[in-house]
Amino acid sequence: MTTSPLPAQLEAVIFDWAGTLVDFGSFAPTQVFVEAFAQFGVTMSLEQARGPMGLGKWDHIRTLCDAPEIAQQYEQRFGHLPTDDDVTAIYERFLPMQRDKVAQYSAPIPGAVAVLQRLRDQGLQIGSCSGYPASIMARVAERAATEGIAPDCIVASDEVPRARPSPAMALKNVVMLGLNDVAGCVKVDDTAPGIEEGRRAGMWTVALLLSGNAAGLTLAAFDASDEHEKETLRQRAHAEFAPTHPHYSIDTIADLPDVIADIEQRLAAGQRP
Repeated sequence: MTTSPLPAQLEAVIFDWAGTLVDFGSFAPTQVFVEAFAQFGVTMSLEQARGPMGLGKWDHIRTLCDAPEIAQQYEQRFGHLPTDDDVTAIYERFLPMQRDKVAQYSAPIPGAVAVLQRLRDQGLQIGSCSGYPASIMARVAERAATEGIAPDCIVASDEVPRARPSPAMALKNVVMLGLNDVAGCVKVDDTAPGIEEGRRAGMWTVALLLSGNAAGLTLAAFDASDEHEKETLRQRAHAEFAPTHPHYSIDTIADLPDVIADIEQRLAAGQRP
């Protein structure tokens, strides 16, 4: 026996933070990862630091420590491969450095404030989640609020049993916002783990190709890029996101309204994520 899908209507959009709402290029975490590892005598590039972006920060450091070129440096300096205790030591060095610097990197991404207001005008709730722990997220949210970015809900990576790519943060938004159906939610993110989080939560997903970690551009570099350069970066970002199968891919949050309109039409036609 076949049944028709349960009807749903759009209720909320759940955003990542760095590279999505604020911090064009997602530089706050990557730069501090490089600096934190340097204090342990381990060097890495910004591109290496970006590799696991989207995971909770402890898990991000664990993943970096598992990379052969980083593990080898650590072993040469300390006589053993990095253990979980070593990861925790790096994480504890990382946190205060991140607290000190995160606000200076947290300017809103162009279009973010206007898009959030437009979504609110449509009667939608605004959720959010981040790979940052709550202590860091508080600094980011404080700065962002002064510039017009104040979601209805914020969930940090250490406020759930498992962070991305687990769906826990996205689903905690659903609970805290009192939503009726995950099919009425859209998850917007600039990392593959963040898109996987949304897919696992049963939501529509929108990958940001050029404003965040996938492209790694400063805002000035983005503005100076010609269409050929942007298309090259889009293709690289598409390849990075491909395993997670986002429903939509756009350059930045400024392009989101057309996607929201399309999702509303699909929901009205009885489609689900």
